[in-house]
Amino acid sequence: MKEVKTVDAVGQVLCHDVTRIVKDVTKDVLFKKGHIIREEDVPALLSIGKEHIYIWEKKEGILHENEAAEILYNICKNDYMKPSPVKEGKIEVISDIDGLFKVDVKRLYEINSLGEMMIATRHGNTPVKKGDKLAGTRIIPLVIEESKMKKAHEIGGEKPLMEILPYVHKKVGIITTGSEVFHGRIKDTFGPVVMEKFNEFDSEIMGQKIVDDDKDAIVASIISFIEEGADIVVCTGGMSVDPDDRTPGAIKDTGAEIVTYGAPVLPGAMLLVSYYDHNGRKIPVIGLPGCVMYSKRTIFDLILPRLMANDILVKSDIDKLGQGGLCLNCEVCTYPNCGFGKGM
Repeated sequence: MKEVKTVDAVGQVLCHDVTRIVKDVTKDVLFKKGHIIREEDVPALLSIGKEHIYIWEKKEGILHENEAAEILYNICKNDYMKPSPVKEGKIEVISDIDGLFKVDVKRLYEINSLGEMMIATRHGNTPVKKGDKLAGTRIIPLVIEESKMKKAHEIGGEKPLMEILPYVHKKVGIITTGSEVFHGRIKDTFGPVVMEKFNEFDSEIMGQKIVDDDKDAIVASIISFIEEGADIVVCTGGMSVDPDDRTPGAIKDTGAEIVTYGAPVLPGAMLLVSYYDHNGRKIPVIGLPGCVMYSKRTIFDLILPRLMANDILVKSDIDKLGQGGLCLNCEVCTYPNCGFGKGM
């Protein structure tokens, strides 16, 4: 590109978008990249303080900001995503569906570490809706060496940087344990909360089994739901370390593989995550801590979108929740637009 006086630029090709900002009124593109400057354009450019502008001089090995943004977008893009129109050298990535957003943090960091370019994303492992912005891409200067963009492409490799896992219809079995509920001494208030959480997704509640604090009865109820076609089994009650709390032992006795019993999240420390192998299918069997019944947001809100998108959880997924795992119980809850569960 070449810097020239605006009054001398008539007939030249503008090499970048020129933005006009009027406080509290508008921010828009006055002239787009590629515009051929006319005599009548000069006063408009001068009125926004553009006494000098850059005109385009194409050189071998140098890419314009729009070309570079396209390369960065192609590194990011995957199924169920679309680009915004390029504007001021920036392309945004937009979700085409409701689903679970995931991003390769390691490669994202490596690309942003190259300098003179950036990819800014929302947090990974979070739910998104159709039309949500997922990321924005651009370079910092107006032009950049093609060789530097090739390095970014090499880091991106063949696998897209980002992914959206669509939600899957799930049949859910709920098991409520506790002698106080089983014998009718108190009314169950846990089951309705869990059902309400699942109702936010494409799910079908198969039923709720209320059982006593009896390990064999809990085991039988879990197996029964699975044999009836459950995709997820959720156990409520009996998840602490008291002598009468039998749910963790019962889940283990089904033969399910325990991923974790405990999570660095408050509320939600007593979470149990396991998978039961049923004819080659990994069925999540989840033990929910009592806080899910009365706290507005808990560990359950963090893992439920992942369960609904068939994202298999491993122990490190839960361990990483420690930073950001403290819910501040704000008077006005803004979740998911807050730091809860978004540390790493």
